[in-house]
Amino acid sequence: MKINCDNKNKNEPLTTYERIYEVVKKIPRGKVATYKTVALVVGGSKMARVVGNALHKNPDPKNIPCYRVVNSQGRLSDAFAFGGSSTQEKLLKADGIEVKDKYVDLNIYGWDGKL
Repeated sequence: MKINCDNKNKNEPLTTYERIYEVVKKIPRGKVATYKTVALVVGGSKMARVVGNALHKNPDPKNIPCYRVVNSQGRLSDAFAFGGSSTQEKLLKADGIEVKDKYVDLNIYGWDGKL
């Protein structure tokens, strides 16, 4: 899989955070991904915490929809970097995703990571 970052010289390798941001940009509207799913696409399931850290430092929330990433049970983040779980819930609902008691049904709305 090749992931391109528009603001980089094509010959420069992407940083881990840049790769994470490029994957998160590809989560379709109406779907969510888990931290582990993003980590697997980027390069390894043990990177899930790195994914969380990168999303907390999201440099461009308007174009990198970090609100579409939830934990492995589908739970929203109480520490959502841009306004808490209530903001994350509003953004997900605007995408057409049903949220119940701070959870998203991954069987319905989960993204499989296929690019």
